[in-house]
Amino acid sequence: MEPGTPWNRRDFVKSLGVAGGAALGVGELSTDLHADSVEVGEGEAARSDLLPTRRLGKNGPMVSMLAMGGDMNLDSAPRLINRAWSLGYRYFDTAQKYGHGKEESTYRQWFAQNPGRREQLFLVSKDYPRQGPEQLLEMIDRRLAALGTDYLDLYFIHQLCPEVYGKDSVEWPRSDRFRKVAEALKRSGKCRLVGFSCHGGPEYIQAAADGGFLDVVMVQYTPFYERGGIFDRALTACHEKGIGLIAMKTLRHAGNVPRRLPQFEALGLSTHQALLQAVWSDPRITAVCNSVKNLDQMRSSLEAAHRYTRPLDLSLIDHLRNAVLASRRTLCPGCPSCDAQTSTTAFAFRDIARYVTYYEQDGNPEARHLYRSLPAAARDVSTVDLVTLREGCAFGIDYPEIAARAERYFS
Repeated sequence: MEPGTPWNRRDFVKSLGVAGGAALGVGELSTDLHADSVEVGEGEAARSDLLPTRRLGKNGPMVSMLAMGGDMNLDSAPRLINRAWSLGYRYFDTAQKYGHGKEESTYRQWFAQNPGRREQLFLVSKDYPRQGPEQLLEMIDRRLAALGTDYLDLYFIHQLCPEVYGKDSVEWPRSDRFRKVAEALKRSGKCRLVGFSCHGGPEYIQAAADGGFLDVVMVQYTPFYERGGIFDRALTACHEKGIGLIAMKTLRHAGNVPRRLPQFEALGLSTHQALLQAVWSDPRITAVCNSVKNLDQMRSSLEAAHRYTRPLDLSLIDHLRNAVLASRRTLCPGCPSCDAQTSTTAFAFRDIARYVTYYEQDGNPEARHLYRSLPAAARDVSTVDLVTLREGCAFGIDYPEIAARAERYFS
């Protein structure tokens, strides 16, 4: 379908096929979190309404360009997972910490109730080897037991950054110790691919390219990065080494952007759908890991994926950037503009901004626990000049105000 073609809910449900859309009904798709599970036949994997796929890295598998992100509400998670399956998702992302450590058991129960589905999807989990990469060798057994499977398609170190693992952790992605761990994990058959989710600066992404042995890196991605800048160069270096790149937190920095903008209305896209398509416009990015909290968000993301036919023009991406800059923002999108100013401080500016976003946009009380769990030095504003940090931020994030709000909300 061409970008200018009108798109409505009837077209969307029709495009999902009889087994997916018609079984739900239009109204149910957008509102019903408590409907009975939708049963889907095991031959469904050949359906034409599955999400479009891309190659994960140079030699990896074909995976859905949209992943079902984790950290769901545990009460609605079983229905959301089942509905995601019925609507064509085949890439599911979870982690040890999600759902207070209980989300993986939701998948275990789902696999037990639906024999045969595990082999038809791409499953990711993550863990925190705070004592070093070698700890993954025994941690993976706990992940497999929690999920009720004997292998992972992809196993990540979760949240690799200096605040969690120390400043020396930037060397892990190019170290022999992590290389040997990755080789041992894959040789054991307990996982097929190994990588990390990056919460540090672009130097971690570059380190993965330097090492050249990891399969996948998940990055905090904004389509508004500086062309030719350090983040851009690090992505290209990984891509040229055949390392798969997964985008995360792509919508987090746009929570207050208007839902509709004229430039994208003409394409039948909401602003958030346009943001997803702006990410897919980067050929280095295989997939977007997009956490959904309800069926309406799922529907919106699915529409964006099914409607993607070609990269957005750079002029349209510039319109998006201007809209984001004009909105009230709290979340650092992970661009490198502030890195030089924060490399000498323990202040966890990205984490704190993220927790404020979780609290304000999601009403998530867990944000308070996350903030208080940070080391005291990571919350100490005296170690960094927040005004200079704000003035050097390409997105104009008001770090002094965010730090003050975090103190007010969480202390």
